[in-house]
Amino acid sequence: MHKIGKKEKDKQTLKFMVELYCKRKLHQASPSDEYQQLIDYACQRLEHCKYGNEKPACKNCKTHCYQHEMREKMRIVMRWAGPRMLLYDPLATIRHLLNH
Repeated sequence: MHKIGKKEKDKQTLKFMVELYCKRKLHQASPSDEYQQLIDYACQRLEHCKYGNEKPACKNCKTHCYQHEMREKMRIVMRWAGPRMLLYDPLATIRHLLNH
């Protein structure tokens, strides 16, 4: 059985959060180009993170690698989607909280 790494789990979580935000808050069937770019940008930042699998949560990181605009957009998404994740995917939420 293939074990999924922390980076991949983090990518799945952020994608889920952005998709949840778009679907429930913005009433979009799928992320618009703007939010797909946010997903792609965040995944790229995760992939190239110098901390690797020891990466802390972005809000606790000493190195803020997001551009200001993208960081603010992701903060808004996470602030809205974070508390609602428990309703839509309780297991993923618990795993995410235990890993951060």
